[in-house]
Amino acid sequence: MSDKRNLSEVLRSELEFLNSGGYRKPSWRPQFIFEDSPTCPNYHCSQRQEPCSECILMQFVPPEKREERVPCRHIPLNERGDTIESLYRSGTQDELESALRTWLRREIENLENEKAHR
Repeated sequence: MSDKRNLSEVLRSELEFLNSGGYRKPSWRPQFIFEDSPTCPNYHCSQRQEPCSECILMQFVPPEKREERVPCRHIPLNERGDTIESLYRSGTQDELESALRTWLRREIENLENEKAHR
């Protein structure tokens, strides 16, 4: 993975983007979680320039899903195994954003705890 960004900062930025309504801004198409936020290395690119395999979020993608077209959609967000992909199919925007918010907060807390115990 060549994405050298700080993981904690990336997750905090994503949480801020989510909480500020970043995925609810009026657009000609729905906004996709991670893909349409500054978290994505290809944010605002008309074509993918960086392969998903180089993204900092790949460490959260199960190995068997890393070859999917959009791997970050397969990150498990909770104990039930809900993913962005599964919530696109069976959840509401509110449920998706709530699950993502909870996941982000948990991962940020885990990173802070790790850092404190070094």
